[in-house]
Amino acid sequence: MARVREVGTLWIGGGLSWMEQLCLKSFVDQGQRITLFSYEDIPNVPDGVIRRDGREILDTDDFIKYERKDSFALFADYFRIHMIAQNPGMIWVDTDVYCWRPMEYDSDYVFGYELPGEKRVNNAVLGLPAEAGITRAILDFMEDRYPIPPFIRRSLQRDYRDAAARGMPVHVSQQPWGVWGPMMISHFVETFGLHDKVQPLDAFYPVTFRERTLMIRDAARVEEKLTERTTALHLWASNKRELGLRFDGIPQAGSFLDKLLGKHGVRAEFAPIRGRAKLVFEEKAIDDAIFDKAGISAPASVADLGGTQPGLVLAAHDRWDCDITLIDLQPNGKWPGTPSDWVASYRAYLAQKGVDPARVQVVSRAEELRPVDLLLNLSGFGDVNKVRHMKPVLLATLHSDSRMLMDVRKGSGAFPFLRAFGTNAVLEELSDGGGGTISRIVFTPNPPEETATDPQWATIARDLAGKDGFYTDNGSHSFLYLPRAKDTLVVTFDNLDIAMNKRETRRPWGFEFIERQGWSMLGVMAGGWTWYRDPWVSDEFDRLATGGFFRQFGRVVFYGASMGGYAACAFSPAHPGADVVAISPQSTLDRTLVPWETRYKVAWNRDFSGKYGDAAQASRSARRVTLLYDPYEPLDAGHVKRFEAENVLRLRAPLMGHRLGSSLHQMGILGPTILGALDGSLREADFYARLRARRNFPRYQRELFQRALARGHETLARRLGAWVLARNDNRAVRLGLQKL
Repeated sequence: MARVREVGTLWIGGGLSWMEQLCLKSFVDQGQRITLFSYEDIPNVPDGVIRRDGREILDTDDFIKYERKDSFALFADYFRIHMIAQNPGMIWVDTDVYCWRPMEYDSDYVFGYELPGEKRVNNAVLGLPAEAGITRAILDFMEDRYPIPPFIRRSLQRDYRDAAARGMPVHVSQQPWGVWGPMMISHFVETFGLHDKVQPLDAFYPVTFRERTLMIRDAARVEEKLTERTTALHLWASNKRELGLRFDGIPQAGSFLDKLLGKHGVRAEFAPIRGRAKLVFEEKAIDDAIFDKAGISAPASVADLGGTQPGLVLAAHDRWDCDITLIDLQPNGKWPGTPSDWVASYRAYLAQKGVDPARVQVVSRAEELRPVDLLLNLSGFGDVNKVRHMKPVLLATLHSDSRMLMDVRKGSGAFPFLRAFGTNAVLEELSDGGGGTISRIVFTPNPPEETATDPQWATIARDLAGKDGFYTDNGSHSFLYLPRAKDTLVVTFDNLDIAMNKRETRRPWGFEFIERQGWSMLGVMAGGWTWYRDPWVSDEFDRLATGGFFRQFGRVVFYGASMGGYAACAFSPAHPGADVVAISPQSTLDRTLVPWETRYKVAWNRDFSGKYGDAAQASRSARRVTLLYDPYEPLDAGHVKRFEAENVLRLRAPLMGHRLGSSLHQMGILGPTILGALDGSLREADFYARLRARRNFPRYQRELFQRALARGHETLARRLGAWVLARNDNRAVRLGLQKL
């Protein structure tokens, strides 16, 4: 006759979620006695579960925690050994352990390996003889609250010994996750030579921690891993976090967990996972100090891959007025076509916090991806999801000045995968709560190489040019001429954001705007961040100039922004007397001329000599050079200062940033400003009259408020804040006032 066993567990923390209810009820339904110890009343314990006061085992108020995780798991590790010692034959199970079939083990040694090919023993299921040597040794070990465990890595042991010698021993609550858990159990199993007592992997952990998300997605793949030896199945509490992040705390229909709920009649919607999910939508889910730690500086756009960090996205928006992109790539690497369930709640959260919905874009197809300055991939690919699925996102969204914050799980293969794309620096090492390690990194992409012209784009470009236009390329740069009216030709240059865009929808910089005016256009495009420093580009302009191409037009205007703004100024000598319109341009990247320019390292080694090299000198031959820039952006202002000729019109847009075009567009004044600049009708007074619209522009209000505070003008900041909030709910200003 099989031995009848009783199992016991502990719960601290209020009501049970459906996962704890499911696991407790599974033992009841299998006819196995289960006792739940607690130190407070729990309102929703399933019928049939035996209730006992935890003080019968440990009469204490010292509920010791892992401080870094704010987790009672440390106390649970302590409690379980005392429970076993005081209740001979009782088997401990965590509250996330499900009874697949009754545990009828004859031996009092009940534990199992948790990883294939390793000797690591987990303690989610744990039975020991009450009087055995291993039990007494573990109890003795846990009485020392400042141990130097012999099973942690040697360098850490040395650190602990040094700290103890200085009179500052390291408390167990500050030590690594599992120090009283799997690490300790594995050590003592080895010490007492008990590996022959350990159950194989499929007894309790057929779905390993690394595979745990199968339970919330793929029922068939879980079921095929279960064997006749499987009894108590660890569901992994960290799945709760994943469910909270993406599925509102309730398993998806048809998943393995959903099938178990149906089997036992547990209604998840009556007790959804709230605690862990709630953390995701708190602004300090991950402290925004991570931005400073990672060296993130003034990104104009932020993207959340998988939708796990609304709080951090909000913090970035508050700091830098970022445009926001939600990349809805599914965990299996497939695109949903239409937004997933999490998107609506994410957008609602941002809107409730005062983010203009027009600033939030959802990407649910590969062709919608665009470059971004800051990509967040936390608790996502390389951690809970396979890293290879994110390759299309890396290729489409990262440029040389982008940064990615990412969680990398040890053993995921993410570090080798990332080497092909760039370099990383580890910001901190985290425990995953299941014995594994996660590295939180900042990733810097490799500089882009000049890419060959896409044959598909070349075909499209020739169709656009038609029989009267032309298209030429040399593999890394191209010229596309679109003939229209002869009164005006606008020569445009790609900027940084679109230089790597090779999709079918790509068009030269300013294409639609210029098309609406009916002007002819010469679009000069780059296959990377080249600053057009290619002899072929210079030769092509010389060829067009000597052949009389530019002389057929009444007016010629060179137009671009940032890298394109540099090129617009630099290549204007191809037609002396042309007009130039440049937004936030560089004058050169020659280090001997601008040693203070610290950006754009990707182009520092290029040759900026020759007649088209120094834009500040080259543009002297133009009729008028109109430069739009933010004088408070010191590097941009430094470049503009180098344009000293009398033909220069400087239009200052204070506190609008380097991405000035984006700011002016959001204010609704970019179109008329550029139209006036290109058709020659723009007057300085007109620009500044339009710029008064910035008074109601949230970014400008925030920058002005923060500058007042930075200079110690608290009274002025209060008055300004009150003025702003009387007109609109500027979240950054509102939060700033609350801190005063």
